[in-house]
Amino acid sequence: MTSSLVPSFRRHRRLVATTLTLAIGVFANPAAFAQANPAGWPSKPVRMVVAFPAGGLADVMTRAIAPQLAEALGQPVVIDNRGGASGNLAAQELIRNGNDNHTFMVNVTTLESVNPLLYGARMGFDPSKEFRHVALLANTQLFLIARPNFPANNLKEFVAYARANPGKLNYGSAGNGTTPHIGGELFKQTAGIQATHAAYRGAAPAIQDVMAGQIDFALAPGTVFPSVKAGRLKLFAVASRQRTQNYPEAPTVQEEGFGQVFVDTPFAVYAPSGMPDDPVMRMNREINRLLAQASIQSRFAELGADALPMSPAEVKALVKAEAEVFGPVIKAGGIQVD
Repeated sequence: MTSSLVPSFRRHRRLVATTLTLAIGVFANPAAFAQANPAGWPSKPVRMVVAFPAGGLADVMTRAIAPQLAEALGQPVVIDNRGGASGNLAAQELIRNGNDNHTFMVNVTTLESVNPLLYGARMGFDPSKEFRHVALLANTQLFLIARPNFPANNLKEFVAYARANPGKLNYGSAGNGTTPHIGGELFKQTAGIQATHAAYRGAAPAIQDVMAGQIDFALAPGTVFPSVKAGRLKLFAVASRQRTQNYPEAPTVQEEGFGQVFVDTPFAVYAPSGMPDDPVMRMNREINRLLAQASIQSRFAELGADALPMSPAEVKALVKAEAEVFGPVIKAGGIQVD
């Protein structure tokens, strides 16, 4: 979705391991603190509630900017991992304990565009009322991959084979209602093919089963590039408006004539709805300043992500556009959570 609103900031590469320390920060001396915080904010450590486990993409990206962010703010930046329920657990934590004006959240934007449709009243909160947008941390693209012995060598051959064998293919995703699941259903609709969905507990096991030939295909992030280059997977297309410079030979699904399959995965920074404008805009400025740095863009590229500086208003527009695409797909595909 992101690539439909702003130019791509490029580069997707494999997810790498990261330190699992609990807190990252720089304790400034009083003089430096006063200089960094002329208005008195922040007056204590800033907490970032990350909606995914330690070592996951969102966690690694947050930790990548945390040291410089802490230095700029004059306070430590503490990472608090709260994974589960498609981002809902982290959101609930922010609602419960985010009224100190020092707590933020990193979550996928499907928290707003998809989860209310999937969970309904079970969510227990309304994202549009509980949170405000601070910044966009990054975006990732998804790629259509297939088992290495799949009898096709490009997307047109893949679709032709699927149409000739209706109902015989299956595909995996990171779980019901995740972006790879929604993207898979959208691709089935636009390409006019049939395939049975298999929900996994995360992207990695789904990719492993495609690689092992247990399932036929999946939509996966750019972390699969090394396996594709090694011949352990086939890669047919990118489900985005634009090709990626890290794998430019992969056409978009739309280029190949199979519809507007745009399912990028944006990661946003949120604040509680009651947080004043000053800390929200301060965080936006500092995060965007870091995302514009070549070193951060390069680091994110190594993780298979694009650093995307945005204003809160731009993030809001992105979510609105995402909901307009994903909503009909969820309803048409009858997508449900476990």
